[in-house]
Amino acid sequence: MLAADTDNQNPLMNPIAPLPQYAHAPLLFLISAFLMMQPLSTDLYLASLPSLASGFKVPASTVQLTLSLFVIGFGAAQLIIGPLSDRFGRRPVLLSGLALYVAATALCGLAPSIRVLIAARFLQALGCCSAVIIARAIVRDAYAPEHSVRVIARASTWLSLAPIFGPILGSYLQVTFGWRAAFAALGVFSACVMAATFLRLPETNAHKNPRATDLAGLLANYRIVLGSREFWAYALPGALSYGAIFTFISGSSFVLIRVLDVPTAWFGYCFGFGVSGYMAGTIVCRRLLPGLGATRTLHIGTALSLAAGALFLAAVSAGFSHWSLVLAAMFLTMGAHGLNFPISQSGAVSPFPQQAGTAAGLTGALYMTVAFAVGTVVGASHNGTLYPLAIISCALGVLIFCSVRAIPSVLAKTA
Repeated sequence: MLAADTDNQNPLMNPIAPLPQYAHAPLLFLISAFLMMQPLSTDLYLASLPSLASGFKVPASTVQLTLSLFVIGFGAAQLIIGPLSDRFGRRPVLLSGLALYVAATALCGLAPSIRVLIAARFLQALGCCSAVIIARAIVRDAYAPEHSVRVIARASTWLSLAPIFGPILGSYLQVTFGWRAAFAALGVFSACVMAATFLRLPETNAHKNPRATDLAGLLANYRIVLGSREFWAYALPGALSYGAIFTFISGSSFVLIRVLDVPTAWFGYCFGFGVSGYMAGTIVCRRLLPGLGATRTLHIGTALSLAAGALFLAAVSAGFSHWSLVLAAMFLTMGAHGLNFPISQSGAVSPFPQQAGTAAGLTGALYMTVAFAVGTVVGASHNGTLYPLAIISCALGVLIFCSVRAIPSVLAKTA
């Protein structure tokens, strides 16, 4: 059985290797910067979404395509970027992706129409994907599995600064300069990351696989990863948890600004407060892991996901309609994701030392598939009330809670 194959190569059964010389603070900062690119690419211009709709004279559902097409590009690219980095190494694929990101960001900022902006966002997603996927693979390259979950939790704490301060900066850029300024800021940031990568990042892939991109080799790696119950035990709840936070990423600006009349300049602070729950969740995750282990910590996180969605829907059903309710629901949902994300990321990739890029790519593709579905439903269901957001949030909370308990034997084995 394929599941048995993955058990044989489970790195938890091997002696702990010493960390390579490069696996210290500079590498952690680079990993954090790579992971930051995804939330910055979405959150920095969230305050501009209503302005894009009025400026280009298009409905909200069309503007949502700048998010949805980004998600599609990001998700599809992961299926090939991971294997490419398994074959050619992390460094060349990463630098190529960062160069594409810089160019696509410039096109976003200069876009004369919503169609060009949507197309440029798709290209931007391809470049962003290389940074995020290869960051996950680098963690598997450089750290032992029992260390990697803490490394991801620590990087996630730094990562949370992006969605906290990004929308605040984006709000002021929108009010002062307009929506194009957000892409100018992204261009500067990505150019700096590319320069730092070129100067400081060594090649971390010590097991390059020349067959990783061959059709037969690709299918074999996909079969190994997708056939593992351990992969699904972590990847599925992680993807659903990401879908829960994407509910607020895609819908909060319209709800807060247009439905609840929050000033655009204040949107960033509102969103930043909600996302601060993610930072709090990652810190709690780091505190719980040594004593409770991954399995119990993930159970706590998924229970919090359910509570956040259920309380949000209950409050809306009781007649509450205030911006503070949205922020409270966002804070709890983001906090739950801060617990779920490090464990699901590490748990889905760690069992596959020879297919780390492929496993990271499949994990990310699953995340983006769920996010695309959620973003599409949020955009289509927007009706000027809080009900769609609350119903979607509650439904995802139920799915998250159930998914992690559907395969308890696997989770117990990897506690």
